[in-house]
Amino acid sequence: MAEIVHPLMRSVSRGLRHKCPACGQSRLFWRFLKVVDRCERCDHSLAQYPADDGPAYLTILLVGHLVVAPLLLFPIVWESDPRWSLPILLTSMLVITLSLLPRIKGGWVGLMYALGVSDRDQHLHTADAAD
Repeated sequence: MAEIVHPLMRSVSRGLRHKCPACGQSRLFWRFLKVVDRCERCDHSLAQYPADDGPAYLTILLVGHLVVAPLLLFPIVWESDPRWSLPILLTSMLVITLSLLPRIKGGWVGLMYALGVSDRDQHLHTADAAD
């Protein structure tokens, strides 16, 4: 199990706000989901923290529970005309997904920073050892 190197909640909350997990001042992304190489303020290397597929999986899990699960409970959704309900549902899922994904990725980078996991630990990944 990974040992917590930096304060966990502080690092994750800074990442959720799109700020550098080390100093909390500079921005974390330079594009929609592209992490900056180095923090502009503290010069900490942020590109070393792997996000991989974790944020995408967590976003799908949350959208599934926030949008899809309630749809199964309300009969008005599946009794209504699909020409009206389907565009509304797909648009809402798209908006929720695109608003959650950067926040979750920021929190994930903050989590990797707090746990001290970097791309130098790649030899520990079991999927890479299987090849």
